Amino acid sequence: MEPNPALFRDLTYIFLAAVIGGLVAWRLGLPLILGFVLGGIAISPFTPGPHVSDLHTFEVFAEVGVVLLMFSIGVEFSIPDLIRVKWVALAGAPIGILVMLGVAIGVGKLAGWSLTEGLVIGAAISVASTMVLARLLKDTGSMSETHGRVMIGITLVEDLAVICMTLVLPLFGGSGKDLFVSAAWTLGKALLLLVPLGFLAIKVIPPVFRRVKATCNQELFLLIAIAVCLGTAALAEAVGFSLALGAFLAGLSISGLEDLHEAHTQLVPLRDSFVALFFVTLGTLIDPHVLAKSLPLLGLMLLLIVVGKFLVWTAVVWIFRYSFRTAIAVAAGLTQIGELSFVVVQTGRSSGMVGENVFSTLIAASLISILLNVFIVRGTFAWLNRKVPLSARGRKERKA
Repeated sequence: MEPNPALFRDLTYIFLAAVIGGLVAWRLGLPLILGFVLGGIAISPFTPGPHVSDLHTFEVFAEVGVVLLMFSIGVEFSIPDLIRVKWVALAGAPIGILVMLGVAIGVGKLAGWSLTEGLVIGAAISVASTMVLARLLKDTGSMSETHGRVMIGITLVEDLAVICMTLVLPLFGGSGKDLFVSAAWTLGKALLLLVPLGFLAIKVIPPVFRRVKATCNQELFLLIAIAVCLGTAALAEAVGFSLALGAFLAGLSISGLEDLHEAHTQLVPLRDSFVALFFVTLGTLIDPHVLAKSLPLLGLMLLLIVVGKFLVWTAVVWIFRYSFRTAIAVAAGLTQIGELSFVVVQTGRSSGMVGENVFSTLIAASLISILLNVFIVRGTFAWLNRKVPLSARGRKERKA
């Protein structure tokens, strides 16, 4: 096989961009994914200086990052935590998502967007980043507070909603009739096909992990973890699902089995490497020239993400009989979009539903929203603790 010096040069550029961008973000106390994407912009073909030459190859590598990320989300998916805030999570999250979809489509119609653009943008901005939110909650010591549990419960359901979006959105990229019927049929088939996949996840994967773990060989355990994660994702894709769904199911199969969580621990360094590659690759796809021509679109997206989501989630959480204080705190945490929004917009882009301008603008809106969210959350929590102390809640909260 002929060596490909350009490939290794590009890999060096990507990981150097991830390291430098990550260090800058860490130094500023910001989420690392901000640094990764900005590092990608710096080495993209659209900016001066060193740049990667074969973006398609790294888009394929980036898919591995998505698969490992969804596997991790599956392992960390806590059904008991979800049950503790079951009503606002299981009922409130879908309501909030649907309202944001409707708001985005309505605003898009006024702004001249097509229906498919409004649908993809609405789907992408309706889900917040669990990774970013978890870090902010840990930094503020709010993970065990009521608003922290509600936020995590909502984002867990949003993670599941992304799976449905990746299945359904491509249907709207076609020109067929009865799209809503087709979407319902696709979800119905998905539920039917999930039965054998669920059987595999529950009855086959845990015993395989335990058998390999009994060898006490760390290398074999890491290899079987990779094989199960990628293999389940490939099987899901072969029967018509997304890679993300298969990886999520593989992680979910061991989420309640503490003795098998070592498989996730073993994969974390590999996952972090490919996730960094994923975000840097996203950055290389952003064309600043296209973005400069789409500033009105960027401003409108940010209004929907920050103002629209804040108002919608405040109302949704308050309707489920939580205090106004908790509703505001939850809404503040959800005024951002992140890694799974990228998965959604990539699905829309590959289906021909949105163009490069929407793709680049949405990624930029995500970066800005994450940056703003850090200050929104810290400022809101400080203001609430000063103005509306816990002892002065105006409304009794529902006990989870």
